[in-house]
Amino acid sequence: MKNILIVILMGASLSFSQGKDSTIIFTSPEPETTKPEPTVYDDAWGVDILLSNNGFGFGGFYRHEYSRNIFGTVTFGIAESKDDNEVEYYDYWGQSYAPGKINRFLLIPVLFGVQYRLFADDITDSFRPYVNAGAGPTMVLVHPYRDEGTGEQMDYFRSLGLARPRYTLGGYIGAGAFFGADMGSLSGINIRYYFVPVDGGIESLVNGAGKKMKKTDFGGFFITINLGSAF
Repeated sequence: MKNILIVILMGASLSFSQGKDSTIIFTSPEPETTKPEPTVYDDAWGVDILLSNNGFGFGGFYRHEYSRNIFGTVTFGIAESKDDNEVEYYDYWGQSYAPGKINRFLLIPVLFGVQYRLFADDITDSFRPYVNAGAGPTMVLVHPYRDEGTGEQMDYFRSLGLARPRYTLGGYIGAGAFFGADMGSLSGINIRYYFVPVDGGIESLVNGAGKKMKKTDFGGFFITINLGSAF
């Protein structure tokens, strides 16, 4: 009887030991889901608002992605340009005038460029800095400031009807950034310096000695605000 009891106790001990070492695995009844791939946008387009010491302008852009860091761009713009020596005054009625001014200028560039994204692997996509450069044909639209017959200041839109074009090659270099985590929309700012030389120059001012002065470079710094969407 004593031997039988010992055998029963040993069997119970062995059974308890095996149960303690066993592993129970629980599986989720829900099927596993994979994280969706991010949407890829190869192209983008939008509008540019141009600000400079010469005034303001507007334009548009198209951008194509060749790699994560390299983009090709086409930009178009219309902006005012003035002689650096020009001084503008306002009369009692708020009408502006510039003594000695001969011509008004509108700068109309169509530029093909490249944009290179910086630090793509080091910072978040909500801040995407880049450098860019471009070049292409540029038209300088020249229209008179004063009526040849009376010598009085001419209305802007009447003057624009007498405009004549001058063509040259222009370009720019710049740096900027796009903001926001939504890759489907583009909002950012770009600071550019434009190079727009005109061979021989264009008459712009008459100085105090009565000598006509010519403007030979129609470039300068521009702050460009970009607003667009990707597709």
